[in-house]
Amino acid sequence: MVKKIKDLSYYEAVGRRKQSVARVRLYLIKKSTEVTVGKLKIKAGEIFINGKSIDETSFKVYKKKFLMMPLILTKNEKRFAVSIIVNGGGTTGQLDAMVHGIARALLVVDTEAYRSILKTSGMLTRDPRKKETRKVGTGGKARRMKQSPKR
Repeated sequence: MVKKIKDLSYYEAVGRRKQSVARVRLYLIKKSTEVTVGKLKIKAGEIFINGKSIDETSFKVYKKKFLMMPLILTKNEKRFAVSIIVNGGGTTGQLDAMVHGIARALLVVDTEAYRSILKTSGMLTRDPRKKETRKVGTGGKARRMKQSPKR
């Protein structure tokens, strides 16, 4: 059980997938004010990824919708300003890591109300699949075997 701290400026969580790690911060904003994060000014309902707005990124529409799914399911689209720092891996792994981080940060906000919603939709489960490590003598691949001579 997470302790509730008064005057908390943000809720933070880490999401992971493959080689990607996403550090997510949910800033609670009250009545059309802005939060200054570094050099950025973030309003409620906005998502910033590595200092760029989600509109400036090269995400397609369905990826933006998938990123917003934990907030939409818990009805918090306009309640929080979201700041994400993500590194490692590729675009799909980073996207899944960001969704995982947002879902875990929402649990810090209110565990009892959001856990059942996020758990049934599969947002809290970390995908354990990783790249298989390469083996010695396989020619640079994980399972490739060298060709045996025919004669």
